[in-house]
Amino acid sequence: MATGNLSTVNMFVLVGLNQQPELQLPLFLLFLGIYGVTVVGNLGMSLLIAFSPLLHTPMYYFLGSLSFIDLYYSSVITPKMLINFLKEKTILYSECMAQLFFFVVFVVAEGYLLTAMAYYRYIAIGNPLLYNVIMSPGLCSLLVLVSFILGVLSALAHTSAMMKVNFCKSHIINHYFCDVLPLLNLSCSNTYLNELLLFIIGGFNTLVPTLSIAVSYAFIFCSILRIQASEGSKAFGTCGSHLMAVVIFFGSITYMYFKPPSSNSLEQEKVSSVFYTTVIPMLNPLIYSLQNQDVKKALKSVWVGR
Repeated sequence: MATGNLSTVNMFVLVGLNQQPELQLPLFLLFLGIYGVTVVGNLGMSLLIAFSPLLHTPMYYFLGSLSFIDLYYSSVITPKMLINFLKEKTILYSECMAQLFFFVVFVVAEGYLLTAMAYYRYIAIGNPLLYNVIMSPGLCSLLVLVSFILGVLSALAHTSAMMKVNFCKSHIINHYFCDVLPLLNLSCSNTYLNELLLFIIGGFNTLVPTLSIAVSYAFIFCSILRIQASEGSKAFGTCGSHLMAVVIFFGSITYMYFKPPSSNSLEQEKVSSVFYTTVIPMLNPLIYSLQNQDVKKALKSVWVGR
């Protein structure tokens, strides 16, 4: 046992997504496939956007940043989960804190990046004449940078507070990764600060992006109603993929962190968390690319250029 800090454990055991031995291999293969699609999709999208001049626009700058976040976001959680399907489910205290830190960084950054993308769509549809002036490369870079800064600040607050918690009840985490709520369940010290941070920071990082996206789309819909039917349907179609990503992402997070404590079981919480830790990073490149003609043209030009 470690005695160098307030924690009395130097290693945790992750219960995992499911404890039935006969399901470990099928789940391993399932999530290995999901992670493979996530890596190929997001890495491919990032490289395509980086090397195709056709995609050097604000929209694809944001999509490239989203692919970068999703690639690393998924890599913080899924590889450890895959290992734990096949062998002993242990994680060092330092690894657990590092996983918590980077998980918060990327989940918060993704939320604000989705907000920036909603703002971009409002400018593109509502103020097309001022689009090139407003959505300058400097502003796009600033929006992405602010997303990451807010992610890092949130992660520092949660992780530093968690490192002050005394874990002496148990070393078994009833989850498949080191998340805030499962860790707090192991505490035998006062967790008021941690709960307050989760309420304030988590509430702020959920409410502000959600309201900002809602306001952006309210203006977008008003703008669509003022333009011709054919152009309006096309404009609305370009927003569908983003709305789908927003609903899945914020819906699963809100369900996980802001529900009544006794409203569902731990198993349901794990299933909910699967959506925003593994499924969403896989879906985003598919959602934004399958019906995107620019991506198809860029992919074709890169392929022909070979």
